[in-house]
Amino acid sequence: MKINNAIMISDKKYFSGGFMNQKICSEDAPAAIGPYSQAVQCGNMLFLSGMMPIDPKTGELVENDVTVQAKQIMKNIDAVLSAAGYTVEDVVKTTCFLSDIGNFAAFNAVYGDYFTSKPARSCFAVKDLPKAALVEVEVIACK
Repeated sequence: MKINNAIMISDKKYFSGGFMNQKICSEDAPAAIGPYSQAVQCGNMLFLSGMMPIDPKTGELVENDVTVQAKQIMKNIDAVLSAAGYTVEDVVKTTCFLSDIGNFAAFNAVYGDYFTSKPARSCFAVKDLPKAALVEVEVIACK
């Protein structure tokens, strides 16, 4: 069935060049702090922007502690995954950014408790992160 140059197949919109991108937004995660989306779904793939340790209720960075920040990020990731109908078990790849590699062990402890399915991962120490955060995490999920 064609609708506005799209073909409906299994509730997904396909164009001649592939899937239509769908923007995902959750009020239970912090709003984007720039010109981007919290996440974009393309077919069965979900791409989350870098999640920051921001409390969505206050819009402020949480306590300046890597464990507290990592836990907030995992809550924010959960909220965006859930808004798109995904779970943490659907995560296939993460990219993690630390402002100080000395925080690796503390971050890794929180990460390991959350990502029990052990998705592929890259983890980098970077010079600075937005809002002087200690950690940021990007996620790719697939159903």
